[in-house]
Amino acid sequence: MNQKSTLLEIKIMADMEEVPEKVPRFGLRHVQAGLLFLGLAANTVLQLNVSVAVVAMTNGTTSNDTDPPHYNWTEEKKSYILSSYYWGCALAQFPAGYLCKRFGSKAVLFWGTLGSSLLSALTTYGVYVAGWKAYCAIRLLQGLCQVTWPCIHQHLANWCPTAERTRLGAFAYTGFDCGNVLAMYGAGMIASSSLGWPGISYSAAGLGIVWCVLWILLGANKASEARFIREAEKSYIVHDIQRSERKEPKKMEIPWKGIFTSAPVYALLCARCADSWGLTTMQTELPTYLSGVLKLDMKSNAIYSALPFLLMWVMCYVYLIIADVLLHKKWMSLTALRKTYTSIALWAPASIMLTLVFVGEGQKSLVLVLVTLSVGVSSAATIGSELNTIDLSPNHAGILAGLMSSFTNLMALLTPLVVGLLVTDPSQRSQWQVVFGMAAGVLFAGNVIFLIWGSALTQPWNESKELRRELEPEEKPFKHTKLEIGADSSDGNGVGLKLNCKSP
Repeated sequence: MNQKSTLLEIKIMADMEEVPEKVPRFGLRHVQAGLLFLGLAANTVLQLNVSVAVVAMTNGTTSNDTDPPHYNWTEEKKSYILSSYYWGCALAQFPAGYLCKRFGSKAVLFWGTLGSSLLSALTTYGVYVAGWKAYCAIRLLQGLCQVTWPCIHQHLANWCPTAERTRLGAFAYTGFDCGNVLAMYGAGMIASSSLGWPGISYSAAGLGIVWCVLWILLGANKASEARFIREAEKSYIVHDIQRSERKEPKKMEIPWKGIFTSAPVYALLCARCADSWGLTTMQTELPTYLSGVLKLDMKSNAIYSALPFLLMWVMCYVYLIIADVLLHKKWMSLTALRKTYTSIALWAPASIMLTLVFVGEGQKSLVLVLVTLSVGVSSAATIGSELNTIDLSPNHAGILAGLMSSFTNLMALLTPLVVGLLVTDPSQRSQWQVVFGMAAGVLFAGNVIFLIWGSALTQPWNESKELRRELEPEEKPFKHTKLEIGADSSDGNGVGLKLNCKSP
């Protein structure tokens, strides 16, 4: 074993260490995760409250001059409104990943959230003046401001040490579930109050602006740039993520060829697109389904629309605790953990949606239980696939997240349009059966692909060309041994590489 192999082994083993004693158990890295949680919650409210708002704007009549007007929009027009956000969002994600890498996640996430909040404040005026077309235009512009996912991926990659990546990352992503609950329940309660449906957009705008103030005061792109961080914590983060070993990290070339020829990247893309299709079906169409088929009023609709996402939020922490134990005890490799959780997130909702196809509309209680479970169990995707971009490439996590988000938003764009074509009468259960059956098929297929080709191992193209050339002569002789031992390693992050120094 030569010096280079020894250094490689030390480097890998260092990645697996626990938090050193001198490092504060609660530090600025936890504050960053908390800010990401709140930011994701605020942006999710800005994104998803439209599904409740559309129901409130069309299901009712104006009794006097002080009440907000109601509109007689067709299902086709509603589908345009629900999907228009994702038209802009799909275009924004890939450039957002590049902008995060170029200017830092702090600035990009701030301007994106602020822009979306200001547009939300203009929604009521725009609808009063130009109706549903103005609503579509505002939502499209809000979608262009949606840079949350690439920024969060890049921010987590810059702040999360390996030993805490799953814990901090999963906590930050639960902001999405919190935002779902606020969007469904909060929007429903506001719509049924004296504020009416205009209050939905105003409250979402206020929430986003408050978060922007906190982000400016406490956010930082990296530990090395933070003002309020302790030296021990800064050293721990910087050395663990290995930014200090790269002389010019900002000038690392993006490995486009490696990304677009990587089987694990395509497997992850399929899993994320499938999850997006299934979740968007519930996020955008659940209030309409509950109002049309189950005949729930606005307050009941708000409660039962929010309940699945409340369970989803709670289950995130349950999944996180279990994952923490499995990884700490080395009972499961990281790759096995990602695939297990992704299977739960995709196949469990698929099975439940198939069951919904055969449940009669007279069994209202059973339908509500199944709908709640189908969304609740899907939160396993947070640990299963959403964090996988950081596994594959910590250095290019923002680029990968932007790529993933572009396609997942394309799925989210298509879902309401497809449902709008299939469901011409929201009260017809038979039309919703087709919707649920189609979603189940997409979920099943996406997980099959991820099980075959998915991985949590850091890919070779993650490193700079110089480092790859430096390690290449030593890695080539042990190429096949690496694959054989990796299957038996106790952690998918590459502990098995320690044994690669043995010649076959």
